[in-house]
Amino acid sequence: MEGEYELKGYVYPYFAKGLQLVTGKDPANFKFVVGETPLSTFKEVAILFCLYYVVIFLIYTFMKNRKPFQLKGIAFVHNCFLCFISLVLCVSIFEFIIQIAVKHGFLNSVCAKEAYTQRLEVLYYCNYLVKYYEFIDTIFLALKKKKLDFLHLYHHGMTMFICWCQLYGHATITWGPVAINLFVHVIMYYYYARTTIIKKRVWWKKYLTTLQIVQFVIDIFLIYGATYTYFAYNFFPALPNFGNCNGDPVMAIIGCAVITSYLFLFISFFKKTYKGKKPSPKAAQDVKKAASTGKSTAVKAKNNIKKRAKSEKFN
Repeated sequence: MEGEYELKGYVYPYFAKGLQLVTGKDPANFKFVVGETPLSTFKEVAILFCLYYVVIFLIYTFMKNRKPFQLKGIAFVHNCFLCFISLVLCVSIFEFIIQIAVKHGFLNSVCAKEAYTQRLEVLYYCNYLVKYYEFIDTIFLALKKKKLDFLHLYHHGMTMFICWCQLYGHATITWGPVAINLFVHVIMYYYYARTTIIKKRVWWKKYLTTLQIVQFVIDIFLIYGATYTYFAYNFFPALPNFGNCNGDPVMAIIGCAVITSYLFLFISFFKKTYKGKKPSPKAAQDVKKAASTGKSTAVKAKNNIKKRAKSEKFN
């Protein structure tokens, strides 16, 4: 049965060859085993999670009385790499999932234990490792002395943790949040790479944030649905359900909570950034001054016209 789910890949074989060249190990032999696979234990995740925030705090302290770094060249290469690796991982995941959905049905691609294949696990693990690399995003911002809001810091740290939860829980639905997130990251890191070297305003920035919000709506639909049918089937069979759904229920609940928090935080960010912009006190004062000047000029012009007309009348 499992062999029926190990379908032909088109992009993945090239990715696997590159991976073997870099690591010296055949990806076909990979299996995520807690305690054996690097960065597979909760202890390792917790330590690196905390270290991320400590390092950012130390960099900000170090940069307090120093000029910001520019980092244009290295930031451009960094963003291009993340755009490329996100594209490769995204296409590789979707090429398997689409085949599974066509051959076995969409529900099986979401819930069947066999649909959580070895090759997909390789891709999920690579995506998980990339989340550590993405911490460099924050390091660059700190070195450039850019303001970091709660959303950025929370999102980067928790996304790494959620990717570990997905591997730990072996949930078949893992492909949904991972592949959709990778698709968004292809566009997002292209945007970052572009703005690194071209300072001209990108007109579609607002739609990128909208896409991120749509991502979380789709994620919630998928993971809430999979979690519901798992609990309904196993604990409340009287409720309508689609049968059992493969995955650890605790990790599923954590995933639901974090993805939901992302949705609300990104909606709040969208409103604050694109809907709730208010002019600064200085800008408001300048506008008021300009309006007052304009009104005064108009009154003077009107009076001059009256004087000229009166003078012409008597002449």
